[in-house]
Amino acid sequence: MLRNDQLAAWDRDNFFHASTHLAQHARGETPTRIISGGDGVFIEDRDGTRLLDAFAGLYCVNVGYGRREIADAIADQARELAYYHSYVGHGTEASVTLAKMILDRAPPNMSKVYFGQSGSDANETNVKLIWYYNNILGRPEKKKIISRWRGYHGSGLMTGSMTGLVLFHNKFDLPLNSVLHTTAPYYYRRENPDLSEEAFSAHCAQELEALIAREGADTIAAFIAEPVLGTGGIVPPPEGYWAAIQDVLRRHDILLIADEVVTGFGRLGSMFGSLHYGLKPDLITIAKGLTSAYAPLSGSIVSERMWQVLEQGTEENGPIGHGWTYSAHPICAAAGVANLKLIDQLGLVDNAKTVGAYFNAAMKDALGNHRHVGDIRGEGLLCAVELVNDVAQRTPFDPALKIGPQVAAAMLSKGVIARAMPQGDILGFAPPLCITEREVDQVVDTTRVAICDIFD
Repeated sequence: MLRNDQLAAWDRDNFFHASTHLAQHARGETPTRIISGGDGVFIEDRDGTRLLDAFAGLYCVNVGYGRREIADAIADQARELAYYHSYVGHGTEASVTLAKMILDRAPPNMSKVYFGQSGSDANETNVKLIWYYNNILGRPEKKKIISRWRGYHGSGLMTGSMTGLVLFHNKFDLPLNSVLHTTAPYYYRRENPDLSEEAFSAHCAQELEALIAREGADTIAAFIAEPVLGTGGIVPPPEGYWAAIQDVLRRHDILLIADEVVTGFGRLGSMFGSLHYGLKPDLITIAKGLTSAYAPLSGSIVSERMWQVLEQGTEENGPIGHGWTYSAHPICAAAGVANLKLIDQLGLVDNAKTVGAYFNAAMKDALGNHRHVGDIRGEGLLCAVELVNDVAQRTPFDPALKIGPQVAAAMLSKGVIARAMPQGDILGFAPPLCITEREVDQVVDTTRVAICDIFD
């Protein structure tokens, strides 16, 4: 315990935590939890507390904790070649192999993979490539990016702007003027409760069409969206949404960026969300499940349509002026190769489909009739429980009550990690894809008991 106490003090004195109330943490009002190990869907802290991680870190530990196959691949690569860059045609066996493995799994219209370190930098890369693309095509005014309210696309300047959550804008002078936002496909929170899913999808498409008309299609370069809204509330698209949206984009020659940082590599019970929902993207953003977070790696998958223009650009202007020092880092790429092999060997995409269906059904059976549960939604191994003050009116609680965080804290005290999502009292679940039905039962039962503890 003394060692733990010392680390806790060092933590408060030295460590700048992401997405944290800095003043409360510095005063010791929020806990410091130092994680020391993990196995399967469980993690353990240095005090010996064992927790079922029903959010897979941050949606990312898809294969589960403690996979020696990936650890060994990382160690072997580090011993053989710890680093070399990917500039001017250089590569490694791991990076070249991983690029092929990704494209073998991606939608058929995709052509090349550019590697980065995080979903944020991958989306920054995507925007630069789109601007380059339109400049090469002689369309210098076609540069604006449309995102959606409640979307999450990163924490950089452009990516934080594309994110449609005010927490990531406040006091950062975001969003930038080149980013626009349109209606979130959040069926539960539709203004007109009489709309069917198909009618609401048509409404979202009409709102997008109206925004394009106001701004001018010749000024808009791309539309970026997650196949399923993630941090904005784990919201699957309503029926007909993607067909309606893609029709608008095609008619106005607007590129589609599918941000698959969360949905890529099995989360929905399909290898990619684009395949799951019939998207035909021009760029796909990947990260998280690419290495199951055993090493930091992201990617921008570029379509053949875009690649041809990028090639043309280098014929006219010389080498493309974009790169990161750690792009295609061989240790991270080796982790990715081992991870994708494990996903296949363990049948985790199918497990996400079958156990995910069981998870969502079990949650609805357990809580569907609770007087403060307004909505239970999900797809594959994504699930959300939205808590409201009045179910009939969909009336939210006063945010000051922090109902979602209260329930998440109660679950944590009972050994299960859920995430209190921003901008609403929403419990989010995204467990490792190796979770079993028995472990799902533990998550569902703990959720039920915690909600009853708070309200009953």
